[in-house]
Amino acid sequence: MTRMTPATPWSFLARTAFRRLRPVALLAVALTAAAPSARAQVVTQGSGLTPASIQSAVDAFRLSLGPLNANVAGSFGSGRREINWDGVPDSFSSPNALPANFFNINSPRGVVFSTPGTGFQVSASSFNPTSTAVRFGNLNPTYTTAFTTFSPERLFTAIGSNITDVNFFIAGSSTPAFTRGFGAVFTDVDLGMTTSLQFFDATNTLLFSSSVPAAPFGTTGSSLSFLGVSFAGSIVSRVRITSGNVDLGGGLSDQNGNTRDAVAMDDFIYAEPVTTVPEPSTLVLVAGALSVLALGARRRRRS
Repeated sequence: MTRMTPATPWSFLARTAFRRLRPVALLAVALTAAAPSARAQVVTQGSGLTPASIQSAVDAFRLSLGPLNANVAGSFGSGRREINWDGVPDSFSSPNALPANFFNINSPRGVVFSTPGTGFQVSASSFNPTSTAVRFGNLNPTYTTAFTTFSPERLFTAIGSNITDVNFFIAGSSTPAFTRGFGAVFTDVDLGMTTSLQFFDATNTLLFSSSVPAAPFGTTGSSLSFLGVSFAGSIVSRVRITSGNVDLGGGLSDQNGNTRDAVAMDDFIYAEPVTTVPEPSTLVLVAGALSVLALGARRRRRS
């Protein structure tokens, strides 16, 4: 046992402390080197002319996230949430705006939207009371044939911008949360590199970015694309969606020498939003370090 006296030099104490903590430090280095990165990601994607073309990709992503949870406040801690827009009432559908927090307050699913534009719209149903055209035909008549749906019959878009930010919260609350995976279905992605998902952590650091696959080469008419990305841990606090290079609210279609790409969104699929917790590798590291410290303490007591 090391006994401290007024004459004990601090350099000796430092060397003694280092010798006792050295196994912990070595353990930390070893575990850190062996542990998988929390930023490791798995990408699931597909594109085609019909819902069946992307169904297997969507199902695989769903399976990777776990069972579907109910649309209620709170956090289930695991599993997934989904938004398919079809339950949005006519009062919050085209030509009316969708509140940015609808899927955190009205139908609690733990997301709040934001955009550099002016707001959001969900497309009208076939039997809406204002006879508004379906699939954003109110914004441009060509959209009714250019766009199709994965889960009938509503679609989603930002207005005044082609950018939508998805911010995660514990459902029904103002508590910021994190997800380990997010995916979305898009319709009429004609050009590569115009539609993408970007994933950010709580410090607004970009974790990963990927373009959504375009429709098969030579496709004419409507099509569907899916992109889903999952991570090793719940580290994503925001997802930025760039949908084509045209603001649907501006009424622009796919014209102008095939340089414009109007894209709408369908289903969102994401892992249950949770409050941040240590990654599995971190838990192993802490447990190992505590074990070494406890062993050292027992040896000192016996000496």
